[in-house]
Amino acid sequence: MGGLIMASTINADTTNGVVVTSDTSGEIELQSAGVTKAKVTANGLQDANGNSLRGGSFRNLIINGNMQIAQRSTSVASISSGSTYNTIDRFKTVLSSAGTWTQTQSTDVPTGQGFASSLKMDCTTANASLASGAYNSIQHYIEGQNLQQLAYGTSNAKSLTVSFWVKSNKTGTYVVQFLQNDSNRTIVKSYTISSANTWEYKTITIDGDTAGTINNDNGIGLEVRFGLAFGSDFTSGTLQTTWGALTLSNFAVGQVNLADSTANYINITGVQLEVGEGASDFEFLPYDVQLQRCQRYYQTISKMAGYSGPTTSGLQCSIAYPIQMRATPTISQSSVFRFDDAATAFTQSSTGIILGSTNNTGTIINITNITVNATFRPHGKANTATLNLNSEL
Repeated sequence: MGGLIMASTINADTTNGVVVTSDTSGEIELQSAGVTKAKVTANGLQDANGNSLRGGSFRNLIINGNMQIAQRSTSVASISSGSTYNTIDRFKTVLSSAGTWTQTQSTDVPTGQGFASSLKMDCTTANASLASGAYNSIQHYIEGQNLQQLAYGTSNAKSLTVSFWVKSNKTGTYVVQFLQNDSNRTIVKSYTISSANTWEYKTITIDGDTAGTINNDNGIGLEVRFGLAFGSDFTSGTLQTTWGALTLSNFAVGQVNLADSTANYINITGVQLEVGEGASDFEFLPYDVQLQRCQRYYQTISKMAGYSGPTTSGLQCSIAYPIQMRATPTISQSSVFRFDDAATAFTQSSTGIILGSTNNTGTIINITNITVNATFRPHGKANTATLNLNSEL
């Protein structure tokens, strides 16, 4: 005669602890009041919805995957070629002969998931007949020294799972490409957008690469590429779904041409790449932490303290970067600087800077095309203009 067990205690022995074996389903469910709260599967501990319960801080190898930080701009139009960071930090547009696009930091996001922004690509000039060498993708680069825990090149190479939210009017097959820069090896996985104009959640798991190499340095260790459109040079082979040497013709087989109509767009957010099989909930970081992680690769400076040079034709500033950068940055000037003294404004007649001693922590910069008096001492005020520091991968 059966009965209801209100509570139970399981005591482990000193040899094996507690051993619970699953039934033929392969899962062990943990329930409360008859409702499954968690389960143990072949992929590890999961919640009731199948999401991994993997713990730990900074488990997301992607920086700014919730598209929160956009230091350069929130909208850039007429993107038709090049390899450039336009809006969202750490996500580069790599494009050639595959339409013209407007990229924005969009507020269109999946409902109830905690996201405030997405990256949107909107086709403004179509190309329905792609040249063989045409390509268009959104790419994220990860430093090699942040990937050593993957143990690539050994028998213990770890699996990775990428998860993300995506929305487009154009249904069909899309590809996500993973490329090891140091060994020129790649693996590609496809996914399907099934419903037009609907946010969909995707997860993709790839095996660890026992033959690959990721150098322990600040260079590119792994590239994650979200395909949008490719010509026949990249689609004429067989999709490379296991790790191997890069073969371009196997790189994007089956990928739809998102550039074939000006009605086409794609939004993406919640990009997470983590060690192991199965995706966990997106790891939200505080805004200031996320910003500082992005500033390792790109930052702007608008206020500088300085002093007059040996002549009245320039101004010298010594700058310590707020965040140490990945490497010595390239430095550009956005527009003319104007420095204010108590009674006199000093403004460049035209842009001009000369770099002195520079590394990844600071620089000495000479601002030219400006006339100052011998006693001028600016107090950190520079109107409008910024110095743009770029140390991107």
